[in-house]
Amino acid sequence: MTTLPKENYVHEFFRIFFANSQLVKRVFLVFAVIALTLPFVLKQSFDITAEVIVQSKKLSQSDTSSALSQEADQFIPPTLADMETESNILRSPTLIRETINQLRQEGHYAVEPSLLQRVVTIPLNEYVITPIKNLFADEDATVRDGELDGLTDEAIKNLTVETLPGSNVISVNYAAEDGKLGTLFVTKLLDNFLKNRQDLQSNELPESFYQQKKMHYQTRIGDLEGQRLNLLEAISSSDPREEMTFGLNAINTEEQALNQSRDRLLQNQQWLTYLKSSMAAAGKSRMNDYSFPYTFTTTVDGIALEDREIKQLGEMLTSQVARYNADLAVFLPGAENMLLLREQIGATRGQFLKVVQNRIREREQDLAVTQQIIDQKTQRIADYKGRIHQLRETQSKTRQLDTEIEALHKAFSTYAQRYEESRGQGLLDGSQSNARVLSAPYEPAAASFPKPGLIIPFGLLTGLLLAIAVVYVKEFFDHRFKHPAQISRELNLPVLLVINEQVAVLPNPHKSWSLPRLVHWVRN
Repeated sequence: MTTLPKENYVHEFFRIFFANSQLVKRVFLVFAVIALTLPFVLKQSFDITAEVIVQSKKLSQSDTSSALSQEADQFIPPTLADMETESNILRSPTLIRETINQLRQEGHYAVEPSLLQRVVTIPLNEYVITPIKNLFADEDATVRDGELDGLTDEAIKNLTVETLPGSNVISVNYAAEDGKLGTLFVTKLLDNFLKNRQDLQSNELPESFYQQKKMHYQTRIGDLEGQRLNLLEAISSSDPREEMTFGLNAINTEEQALNQSRDRLLQNQQWLTYLKSSMAAAGKSRMNDYSFPYTFTTTVDGIALEDREIKQLGEMLTSQVARYNADLAVFLPGAENMLLLREQIGATRGQFLKVVQNRIREREQDLAVTQQIIDQKTQRIADYKGRIHQLRETQSKTRQLDTEIEALHKAFSTYAQRYEESRGQGLLDGSQSNARVLSAPYEPAAASFPKPGLIIPFGLLTGLLLAIAVVYVKEFFDHRFKHPAQISRELNLPVLLVINEQVAVLPNPHKSWSLPRLVHWVRN
């Protein structure tokens, strides 16, 4: 059993390729020329892009005849249907037609005629067409409308408006032959889009109405602010609430001090009554009685403070009385030393009682001072309370004024916003609109189509692949024998002898990188 040799596909590929190299060269060169020529033949196209963001959707809660309030309009996030509506407005033929018409009136769509057209058309226009146009003005309008319709259809075909998935951003892409004119068109289109949205959302009331209401509220707010200022100036206060807080704290502090003074007054009054009764009893006591029943000790913050003068005199009087009582048991009352002791006791007692009287007068003076302090604090508390009452009345009045001023501020803000919307001054920068230009169009520096960097490489590669495909198609329909193995396989006959045709390959006689050398290379 004989095994057939495996067919070498790589060898077969290169055999076919080099056997038909001349055809490969010619097909490849044809496509290479086409690829090199296309970037210069195809019409250039510039892509102008822009983006518009729709921040919210405006819902009007009142009509033009009802009273305006701060809650007259509401703004809610746009839905997918709202974004599709905005895209339809932006791509509407009416808006595009209006934009192109404005640019045409500004002279941006003027077409320059050729030299032949100038030579033939100028006399024809001067003597034939212009008089006819003057007679038939409607036909002229029809011609202009036809040109405008053509420009509008072309703009609609080249304009792409899409909503970016999952966002509130609208993408605008316009393909134009003139980058500068395309940029002007997209800019003007966005301005008209914002203006049309503004007209749709604003209430149709006269501008003078909004201005009159705004001035009325402004004057009313000024009057109320003046009344509020006069109330505060009348009581010499800038913030009644803060001053009331301060006054209440002061009253609390004064009342605590007043209660302490009253307690001290009551205590001193009781001690003074006790001292006077003890002083009266001491004046009637016998000579040999002991010291005064009150020690004149004062306790301050838990520390006992004694009167040293009273203490010394009391101790001296006590020692003299004790000595006199001890000597009385030994000596007669009329003895000289007893007389001397009685004289000393009387002098010391008199001095002691005089000092006690001084202390009583001091306590009486202290009671008078304490009473004055109590009266002063009582009057101060009454003054604070009167001031607080005055502040409360003023605060109540100012609170009413503040409520009215706040309501007027809201109404004034609403009318001011409606007035600005009616004027339409915020359309240029989008300050009054809930839709704004997120990315403004700019004039591209290079054309988006054609791109030689892509066309030439892909054209050369396509030419090479197509040349190889043509060669293989030619080889498929060519049934002649190309090598000895085909004879053995197709006819089942042995090959006895193979004679190769030896043709010498002549070198290219022309100069390198010259056109004759290229022609010789293609032919051979």
